[in-house]
Amino acid sequence: MFSHLKGILSHKSPTEIVVDVNGVGYAVSIPLSTFEKLGEAGAAVTILTHTHVREDALQLFGFATELEREMFRLLISVSGIGPKIAQGILSGIQPGELQILIGQGNVSALTAIPGVGRKTAERLIVELRDKIAKGDAIPHTAGSPDAGHEIRAEALMALISLGYNRGSAEKAIRAALQGLNGKTPTIQELLKHALKSAGK
Repeated sequence: MFSHLKGILSHKSPTEIVVDVNGVGYAVSIPLSTFEKLGEAGAAVTILTHTHVREDALQLFGFATELEREMFRLLISVSGIGPKIAQGILSGIQPGELQILIGQGNVSALTAIPGVGRKTAERLIVELRDKIAKGDAIPHTAGSPDAGHEIRAEALMALISLGYNRGSAEKAIRAALQGLNGKTPTIQELLKHALKSAGK
């Protein structure tokens, strides 16, 4: 129904925004991955949208990138996963990292995402692994994440396997990347700096 909204960001929270389009405010549910990419309230914004229609409601979900939207659409195609659960999953992990984990069949790492139990993780792998491998409905860049993104995802999984929770691991990686001043590190360099940032 709606492909995108272009207007002024009049309200912003981690789960919902309001976009003012010519005086009409559209309430749009968003994942945290989108929230982190948005500017401040009052800024011009273009949001990609997915319209979810039920008998008793019509709800807009918004995304900063095509990859986020297509991963959302893939997630809601999985049995037992509705739009709210899909929104929650994308709030717990970046879409490119999610693709990598599903492609690897990494159940244990998927269950580290808040709200994802073992059965849900297994369904994600069974129902989406082939689609992601073939690139079905996924933007071209998603099928082959850039080197820096893949290294970050591998470092994240390594830290989780060492016993760090996802939040602490992501914080350590962000600190490590800041310390590297934009340089694209090897996986060994990133882990070394991340472990140092985490206090090991």
